[in-house]
Amino acid sequence: MTAPAQPAPPTERPRVIMEHPDFYVVHKPALWLTHPVRARVEVPDLLTFMQRTTGEAALAPPHRLDRETSGAQILTRDREAAQRFFTLFKTHLVGKTYLAVVHGTPDWERFTLDGPLGDLGLGGANRIAIRQAVVPDGKPAVTDFRVVARRAGHTLIEAYPRSGRLHQIRAHLSHLGLPMVGDKLYGRDPDVFLAFMETGQTPELTARLGLARQALHAARVAFPWAGTQVVAEVPLAPDLQAYWDALPATD
Repeated sequence: MTAPAQPAPPTERPRVIMEHPDFYVVHKPALWLTHPVRARVEVPDLLTFMQRTTGEAALAPPHRLDRETSGAQILTRDREAAQRFFTLFKTHLVGKTYLAVVHGTPDWERFTLDGPLGDLGLGGANRIAIRQAVVPDGKPAVTDFRVVARRAGHTLIEAYPRSGRLHQIRAHLSHLGLPMVGDKLYGRDPDVFLAFMETGQTPELTARLGLARQALHAARVAFPWAGTQVVAEVPLAPDLQAYWDALPATD
């Protein structure tokens, strides 16, 4: 029987970016889950960590970041705040801005992709059931992109998803020919996800990917609250900053 794939251990701990009487905004490190889930292997999660750290059992996440995505995660502090955030997300009043390091250099500075997303479907080069793609009968999905910087065949891109589809930013970047560094599902190697499921995050796999995780970071969250506009920003995660800084500068 094949041993379960072991995820790479996280190297950071969560930290509070903003504390409000109704909520926290916390920097979720990469390789932490947002909340506990049943899994074959033990993975740390932000919610349990914060509940233990603060002693607040009522904390709850009104949204979720993928395990490999770092950045701004909201946690509500009571049921009333949770309900208010439910309404804000449902009415698309929470704006989330991401940073991504991608392979390739687009010929544009700003671009909006209106590309409906749905299951790519098994067959051909795709052997992963959950992989999404721009398809004619997909669900509406719109992402605004802006180039932040270019370096040595890579681009640091700001992404603002206007909708919240599964893997939206990653699938849209792949569609544009700008695969995200470290992305096991939508990166340059279509078989790397299957290798990860077999072996876990080995040093060889990390070298193959460039990073131990996808280069996606939730850099900013903004929403109305109690008559004002709340904005919380989280600087680019250290591992992504180190990867970017190590690239030769573009002339």
